Amino acid sequence: MLAGVTRPLIFVDIDGVLIPFRARSTGTERRSRGGAGGVPDGSGNPLLERLDPGDGRRLLGLPGELVWASSWMAEANEVVAPRLGFPALPVVDWPDADEEPQRGVHWKTAPLMRWAAGRPFVWLDDETTDADRRWVDAHHPQPALLHRVDPYLGLTGADLAAVRRWLGQHDEAG
Repeated sequence: MLAGVTRPLIFVDIDGVLIPFRARSTGTERRSRGGAGGVPDGSGNPLLERLDPGDGRRLLGLPGELVWASSWMAEANEVVAPRLGFPALPVVDWPDADEEPQRGVHWKTAPLMRWAAGRPFVWLDDETTDADRRWVDAHHPQPALLHRVDPYLGLTGADLAAVRRWLGQHDEAG
């Protein structure tokens, strides 16, 4: 870890990251909730069947502080966290839409950097781009990994391995 700095934040998006756009081929969603794919489980959202409880265990095993960075906001703790085995996590409260991001920069980028308040962070999202990386590099004093997850696959072992490698490199720096 960087000297004098607390554990890195790990910002986690939901749609496209924990809930892939395409059904998982392993059938995990059918086993995880005991239902058939595409059948609502009482929440009103059949896509929740695509959540993999294993993602929860793997994310909790990372050496960082998990934070919801999703438009689900408080519902992330009410609906998603229990299905992943998460405790209630901090939730980024997005500012009003009056703030216009720099051209090509995602609307979440500046608020996440402000929320990080100078701490190193990882951001798992399906919409980050090189423009976001350049903007964070220019405006954030600590290391940051903006890791794009393929929204059709959702979070994979390769994604988590990349995050773990990055966190390990910055752990050695301290």
